[in-house]
Amino acid sequence: MADKKKLLIYAHYYVPDTASTGQILRELAEGMLDTFDITVICVVPSYLGTIEDKYKTQKYYEENINGVKVLRIRVPEFSKTNKMSRIKNILGYFFGAMAATFKVGKQDYVFSISQPPILGGLIGVWGKWMKHAKYIYNIQDFNPEQVLAVGYSKNKLVTDLMMWFDKFSCKRSDLVITVGRDLIDTLNGRFKGKKPKSALINNWIDEKEIYPLESEHPRVKEFKKKYGLDGKFVIMYSGNIGLYYDLENLMKVIEKFKLGTRTADGREVVFAFVGAGSVLDKLVMYKEKHHMDNVVFIPYQAKEDLIYSLNAGDVHWCVNAKGIKGVSCPSKYYGLAAAGKPVLGVLEEGSEVRCLIEDTKGGFCSEPGDYNHVERHIRWFIEYAGSGEVVEMGQRGHAYLMKELTKEKSIRKYAEEILGC
Repeated sequence: MADKKKLLIYAHYYVPDTASTGQILRELAEGMLDTFDITVICVVPSYLGTIEDKYKTQKYYEENINGVKVLRIRVPEFSKTNKMSRIKNILGYFFGAMAATFKVGKQDYVFSISQPPILGGLIGVWGKWMKHAKYIYNIQDFNPEQVLAVGYSKNKLVTDLMMWFDKFSCKRSDLVITVGRDLIDTLNGRFKGKKPKSALINNWIDEKEIYPLESEHPRVKEFKKKYGLDGKFVIMYSGNIGLYYDLENLMKVIEKFKLGTRTADGREVVFAFVGAGSVLDKLVMYKEKHHMDNVVFIPYQAKEDLIYSLNAGDVHWCVNAKGIKGVSCPSKYYGLAAAGKPVLGVLEEGSEVRCLIEDTKGGFCSEPGDYNHVERHIRWFIEYAGSGEVVEMGQRGHAYLMKELTKEKSIRKYAEEILGC
């Protein structure tokens, strides 16, 4: 329709890539098609580092996915454990997206996310300037705060420069949208004087795609059987096995639960990690070194199979490393609540998802670094496995999500905020 405003989204990753931001942006774009004419600039599918041959011959690829115009940029392949190859890949996207901006015509609004760190914001400023458009900066993670929190870089010159650039992106935006009440506090805390216009909109999961299933569902049983989880009590971590989750220390807690540990209702306890990321190899090595045969590593699941893998877990981890409060919000929580699963949270007090878990009594939370407390919570779930109390925890989280955190509700807020900025 001719009267629709044009919206350009810089997505970095987009469907079919399994990055959580790519999934959210796909649903956001498709959900706002009744309001905007939408173009997405992103990389060719490459989230795990490899690229299909069909995406290696041209500089750009134009696609139409469910009514969204998609302009893909060819980037070099990378290894998640090789920092230099990762940097080349990210810069390939950044400069490619700058050039691709000239290929998409007039735009009324430009929308970018905080991925890749710092560059995501800057590419949005570039789009604003080149298209003379309103700019909406969607901050899913704050950097350099995230980098500093986990000690990824101790070079003050680098982190000060990162902060200057990201504050610059915030100041040049017409609206900053972030995903947690603690992230709004971080945004405001960056500025002594005038603060950027901001809005809080929670992330979501498509509750029509992820919902509770019976443990006897054929596809859930098939998943469990395939990975040796059948008949066991599964404590599951699902998602990016990366730097910001303190997973190496949690492995030391898991080590205390030896092979053969059983729940009160007689099931063997198993710890399952579903996903990939930069610390996966370290976790695998730790498992092998310490003979932790009750730990299972499972590859990323296709989006359409996520419902079965999430429902295969009896309890799910939702974790962040210390210092991540106000910096990042673990969006995986929404999938866990949608599947009606109790949550084993390792999250700082006052962080968005910990507030949601505690407000709904949908699980237990410990402070990051308080490993004795984490261990006690695991033991509680083992002791009460199969009880109504555990089931009701998951049901409470699910009920709140269906009332307050649906996909439709969040996407409607995005459209309203963008039009109003």
